[in-house]
Amino acid sequence: MKSNSVDHATFVVERMLPGRPPHAFRFWSEFDLKRKWTSCHPDWTVLEDSFGFRIGGSEAARWRTAEGEMRGFRAHYFDIVPGERIIYAYEMTLGARRLSASLATVVFTADGAQTRMTFTEQAAVLDADAGIDARASGTGSGFERLAAVMEQEQSPLH
Repeated sequence: MKSNSVDHATFVVERMLPGRPPHAFRFWSEFDLKRKWTSCHPDWTVLEDSFGFRIGGSEAARWRTAEGEMRGFRAHYFDIVPGERIIYAYEMTLGARRLSASLATVVFTADGAQTRMTFTEQAAVLDADAGIDARASGTGSGFERLAAVMEQEQSPLH
């Protein structure tokens, strides 16, 4: 990919999660619960970690990898309906270089005693090494961690 090109793609990841939608929503909306499944690199040094989960709020994280690279994530929340939906935009960076910018929608739907979580991402990938296949795969892995963390927690049925 050339330095001035953009790879656009939309992908959808669905997961069945334990518990009802209000419970699943908590793992996105509560800082401590969200970090249980999103802090997946224990060897990285956390340089910044802010979490303003509200409409108009933002979330930001910056890390230094074990190899000394600087990585970053910055999100802005546009729409939040507790227990039902989250819409946010985010960017990922490597050093001073933006790797991608995306719009993400997360929908929580009751399915018996569980929650069907549907994550749709519209991505503009700006770096060949951060290709869309790698992004979709990484997102899916993250949601496997989410399901595992939720399994370990008490799952209220409300």
